[in-house]
Amino acid sequence: MQEFGAGKSQRVLDPFCGTGTTLVECKRLGIDSIGIEANPMAYFASRVKCDWTVDPDTLLKAAERIAKHALRQFESEQIADAPNGCSYESLGLIRTLEPGQEKLILKNSISPLPLHKSLILRDAVNEQASGAVRDALLLALAKVLVKDIANLRFGPEVGLGTIKRDAAVVKPWREQAQLMAAQLRAVRRLKFASTEVVRADARMASQLLRPGSITAVFTSPPYPNEKDYTRTTRLESVVLGLLSSKEELRAMKELLIRSNTRTVYVGDDDGRFVTHIPEIQALADEIECRRIALGKDSGFERLYHRVTRLYFGGMAQHLEELRAALKPGALLGYVVGDQASFFRVHIPTGDLLGKIASHLSYEVVRRDLFRERFATASKQLLREEVLVLKWPG
Repeated sequence: MQEFGAGKSQRVLDPFCGTGTTLVECKRLGIDSIGIEANPMAYFASRVKCDWTVDPDTLLKAAERIAKHALRQFESEQIADAPNGCSYESLGLIRTLEPGQEKLILKNSISPLPLHKSLILRDAVNEQASGAVRDALLLALAKVLVKDIANLRFGPEVGLGTIKRDAAVVKPWREQAQLMAAQLRAVRRLKFASTEVVRADARMASQLLRPGSITAVFTSPPYPNEKDYTRTTRLESVVLGLLSSKEELRAMKELLIRSNTRTVYVGDDDGRFVTHIPEIQALADEIECRRIALGKDSGFERLYHRVTRLYFGGMAQHLEELRAALKPGALLGYVVGDQASFFRVHIPTGDLLGKIASHLSYEVVRRDLFRERFATASKQLLREEVLVLKWPG
C-alpha cells in the first residue's frame, strides 16, 4: 500500500477480493477500499470481516447463550459435543441436508453425526441472533466446519482426509467466537476507513465503480488450471444456505473468470477479447496439438485450449473495463502464477497478462518474483509473481 501511494485520502480496489485480505489490511491502515467477489461464501466472509462495529461483549454473550441452547439440545437427544463413541444410527431421525444440497458437496465431506450437530448449532444461531452478530457467528461456524468438523483435506484441490465419525462442534465454534471478540477489541480504537464489498463479476468493473475513483489495485485473480475454485468453499456455502441448488451453483460460476473446464459453458465468448494477441493463440493451439498427439479425448481435455483463450479473454475484458475507474498514475498489482496443468504445456501467466495490459495502454512496470512452486507433474519450478502495472490516464 505504501509503495503504491495508497494513503488515507485514496481508495484501493481488490477486484477478486476472496475472503478479504486486502480489504482488512486497508481498513487497518485507514485506507478506503472496495472489493468485488462472485463467490457467495467468500463475499460473505469479506463483508463480515470488514464490519468492525460489532460489540465484542454482545458477540460473546450471544455465543454463550447459543452454545448452552445447542448443548441442551444435544443432551435431550443423548449425544455429547465431544466425541464419545455415540453412533448416529442409534439416534433415529437426524438432521440432514436437502437432497439438492447434498448433491453439491463432495461425498463423505462431513459425517452424519457432526453434520447433525452442526445444523442444530446453525439453526440456533439463526433463531437467537440477528444482524451483524448473527453473521459473525455464522462465519465462525463456516470456519470450524472446514477446519475442525468436516473430513476435508486441502491440497492443489479439495479432497477427503481422515473420515471422522464424530467431532466436537460447539467447543471449536465457541473458541472461534472468542477469538473474533478479541480481535474486535484490538481494533476498537482505530479510526475505521470505509470498506465496501460487492458481489459481482469483475469483468463488469465499469458498471460497479465511479469513474476516476480508484488510486491503486491489489489482487490475486484465479490462475488458468484445473482447480475448481468453487469446490473449496462448497461445504460451508451449502450448510449456511448460501448455495442450495445446481441452478444457483451455475449462476455463481457464470460470474467467474473461466479458469478451469468446470466453469465453461456453450455460450462463453470471452476469447474474442484476445484474438489479436498471437502469443495466446499460439499457446492455445499448442495445447490442442499436444492433446491430439497424446491421444487424449475426454470432454474436459478437449476444453483445455478453449479455457486458455477464455481465461485470458476474461482477464482482458476485466482490464479493459477497469480503465475508466482508475485515476491517472494508478498502480496495479496482480499476484499470478505460471501453470502447466494442461498437458504440461507451460503457461507464463504474468507475461501474457502483461502483453494484454500493454495492448490496453497500461504500462508494465515490472514482474516481481513472489515465490517458486515445484510442479510434481512436470517436475519444473513455476513462478508466482506480482505483475505491477500503471495506468497513465
